[in-house]
Amino acid sequence: MSNTLFDLSGKVALVTGGYKGLGLAMATGLGAAGATVVLNGRNQNGVESAVAHLSEQGIKAHSAIFDVTDYAGLSQQIDTIVDAHGSIDILVNNAGIIQREPLASMEVDDFRNIVETDLTAPFAMAKAVVAHMRKQGHGKIINICSMMSELGRDGVGAYAAAKGGLKMLTRNMATEWARDGIQVNAIGPGYFATDITAPIRVDGHPFNEFIINRTPSGRWGQPDELQGAAVFLSAKASDFVNGQVIYVDGGILATIGKPSNES
Repeated sequence: MSNTLFDLSGKVALVTGGYKGLGLAMATGLGAAGATVVLNGRNQNGVESAVAHLSEQGIKAHSAIFDVTDYAGLSQQIDTIVDAHGSIDILVNNAGIIQREPLASMEVDDFRNIVETDLTAPFAMAKAVVAHMRKQGHGKIINICSMMSELGRDGVGAYAAAKGGLKMLTRNMATEWARDGIQVNAIGPGYFATDITAPIRVDGHPFNEFIINRTPSGRWGQPDELQGAAVFLSAKASDFVNGQVIYVDGGILATIGKPSNES
């Protein structure tokens, strides 16, 4: 087996929302595999801190401060990145938001805002980047879906609608751009131990117990456990993989009910 299958040396990866949480974990994995990573976000201090953190690890990292929902300016932002680094070989559409609100009481503007960020923005980002990828004759686009691309749950209807739409958008992007040498796939993270989930991961918290009992692996995922899927879908190893969603969820979607504790 060639040792270049997972080598990202010489590649440039743009990760939206890549300066914290799961986005930063995936960016770290891509950088460790040899890619130059460009971290996007609106929080300049946060992005620059993350760039410094990666640079200390020997990863080539740069910042790109812009809002992915500023559609009018996206093409110029992408052109600037390509001018600075020569290409964008990998796009990870990670930026997203969630608002926990029952559908019956959710304002239409709040619903629209979630769909704009979690579904329309990945389309707009991919559209801007694919113009360059077509000229190159190759490219990898990874959309970050969710288990809510497959399941419903109280209070996350708008998020689930957007992530379900992103699954189908992924398949249609793959359909339209495959002949250009571009692979479009998605990662669907399960429940991960991040700063955001820290308050509900304490012993005795009902949701913590629910996740541990519901997940066949019997635990929360660690952010660096997303790196393998991100590197695979960015590398030569996945050149004939297109339109797929890889769920990294410890097995939740593989089962119904509480998994058995029997060995």
